[in-house]
Parts: sequence; C-alpha cells; structure tokens
Amino acid sequence: MALSLAQPKKTNSARESRGETQLRSRKPARVLVVDDESPVRDMIAAALEREGYTVELAAGGREALEILEVNSFNLVLTDIVMQDVNGIALLERIHSLQPNLPVVMVTAVHDISVAIDSMRRGAYDYLLKPFEREQLLSTVERALSHRQALEETRNYHQSLEEMVRARTEMLRHAMEDLEHSYDVTLEALGDALDLKDSETEGHSKRVTAYAIALARAMGIPPDEIKIIARGAFLHDIGKMAIPDDILRKPGKLTPEEQLVMREHCSRGYHMLRKIPFLAGAAEIVYCHQEHYDGGGYPNGLRGREIPIGARIFAVADTLDAITSDRPYRKARGFDTAREEILRCSGTQFDPAVVEVFLKIPNELWQELRSEISGQNKRYSTIEMAGPSAS
Repeated sequence: MALSLAQPKKTNSARESRGETQLRSRKPARVLVVDDESPVRDMIAAALEREGYTVELAAGGREALEILEVNSFNLVLTDIVMQDVNGIALLERIHSLQPNLPVVMVTAVHDISVAIDSMRRGAYDYLLKPFEREQLLSTVERALSHRQALEETRNYHQSLEEMVRARTEMLRHAMEDLEHSYDVTLEALGDALDLKDSETEGHSKRVTAYAIALARAMGIPPDEIKIIARGAFLHDIGKMAIPDDILRKPGKLTPEEQLVMREHCSRGYHMLRKIPFLAGAAEIVYCHQEHYDGGGYPNGLRGREIPIGARIFAVADTLDAITSDRPYRKARGFDTAREEILRCSGTQFDPAVVEVFLKIPNELWQELRSEISGQNKRYSTIEMAGPSAS
C-alpha cells in the first residue's frame, strides 16, 4: 500500500486554523492510529505529532479494542482491511461503546462503495491511500471539531437539564409552602365554624383524621387523600350560611327548618367550588350526606355515583358522631359505632368501605381521638394527609 506524506507548503490560514484547534482543546488531542502495516502507522503518527497531537499506535483491531478499554481518545484513525479484526467491525464496536468518538477510515481500496458503507455504519469521514499530509491534517481537524461540537451540545443539554431540575425543585418547594398556607387558612375556617356551632367542637378535626386513616387503609393515593382530608375538614362549612336560630336551636327542627339545614351541603359546595385547589374537596362537601342506597340528600345519588371521598367520609362521620357527646345523649363506645356501621352497610354506607373499616382496630380510632383532643389548639389535621405523614 502506498502512502504519500509529502509536505506541500502550508498557507498561513492552515497554520492558524490548526493553532486555534489546539488552543480551544487546551491540551493535545489524543489520536489512536490503527493499521497492520508498521510504516503506515509510523508515518501517520509522525505527521500528527509534528502538529502537537498525542498519538498511540495499534497493530490491528483486537489490539485497538484492548487499548480503548483502558485509555480515552478524541479520535480514531483505522485502516479497513486488516488481518485480525477489520476496520468495519472495529468501527461498529467503537460506535456501540462510545458513540461520540469520531472514527476516520483509512483504506487503499479505491471503491467508493466501501467508504460510503463505513459512513453509514457511523464513520465520521474516510481517507483513500495515498493521501497528502495536508489532507490528513485537515480531516483530523474537522473530526476533532465535530467531536468538540458534540461535547458542547451535550454539556449544554446537561446544564439545561440541571437548571430545569433546580427550577422544578424550587417550584415544588414554593407550591408546598403555598399549600401549607392554604391549609393553615382552612384550619382557621374550621375554628371559626366550631365557634359558630359549639355543639360539634373538634368534630371537623376528628372526622378528618378518621377519614385519612380509612383512606390510607383502602390504598387511596396520597394526592387523593389530601383532597379527601380537605373535603372532610370543610364538610360543614356551608353551616356558616345557616341562620343561628336554626343552627343553634336546642330542640328538634321543624320540617321547614330541616329543609333549610339541608341546604348547608349546596351552600358549602358553592362557597368552595370556585377555589381551584378546593374543587375536589367541594364535591365531597356537596355529597357528604348522600347514602349508598340513594336515600340521602341533596341529589339522591347512589353507589359509585357518590365520590369515593364522600363514601369514606360518611363512615368516619358516623364513627365520630356515635363516640362523641351530644346535648341529647352521652357518647357511646367504639364497639357500638362498629355495630351500627356494619348494620347500615349497603344502605347508608358503601360495603367496600365498611369492610376495610372493620379491619381497623378500635385502638387506632381511640389513639387518633386522644391525640387530636390533647393538641386541639395547634394540631394541623389536614397536613396529616401528606405523603410523609406516618
């Protein structure tokens, strides 16, 4: 195989171009030259080393692969026809391991189809022997510039991804802070409702804690549990629009007064539905008095027509109602509540919810009630719904 490395007179622009390439790379580019003919390897290495490149030589494809396993390079120049691993096989191996490493094919076969085939398989360029020294250097410079452009693009995308991740994390923290402020505001609304309806003081916090525990036991996703928690906590918010003479009436309500009292579901719904982060909670507020068999109000929904949050709330609400003191009766035990909820399974309550409820020991409900009663002034029940809560 003939190889011409005659040195034609360099132009100033060629010298300056190679100088700029080396300056941009800051350290000499490392080039692996692969050829099974020693004179060819040596002549290519001599030409590249004069230009400041660091050159390593391999006598065949197998040796080149061994070198590539322990060393990094900026460019590979390889012959196509070699006795062991040919250049095409070496190219494919390099392309699978280091897709951004440019490979220039060197061949004495004057068949353009071989060169085109190597380009299709991932080669950056090719040189046909014999070639001039300036042609070699120009091809090497283009290949190295191509690699540098690929690395700059990759680094840019990595920086962009890191910036997006950082901004996303900042946004997540901001949303968490905003959500916390929302929940603090809801706590204040609940406290205001307790002041208006002293008969049920602490009821909103207890029923929220019960609903959260029951929703978790049912495997409800954390994001949905937060919606259920807010709906449970605000279920009676519509009572703020009910006249005090009806809300605080000590005796039994007349049929007309009962109709007014029942309006608290729709009133609460209309108070909350226009607030974006409470849209899901508003549905629970609207449906929290519906019965599984269709005998509830305000719309007589039945079965799965009732949101799952409202079906869970119905059990939690009854649990607290039976185990809390009322002006007309004393609190009863959790066993009594369990029996009553089981009795109303399929009528007032969703049987699937009741089934999960019955698997939860009374000790858990008692623990939740005691904890909330002991920390009533500072306990944020809604925040219990967060994924990190135990």
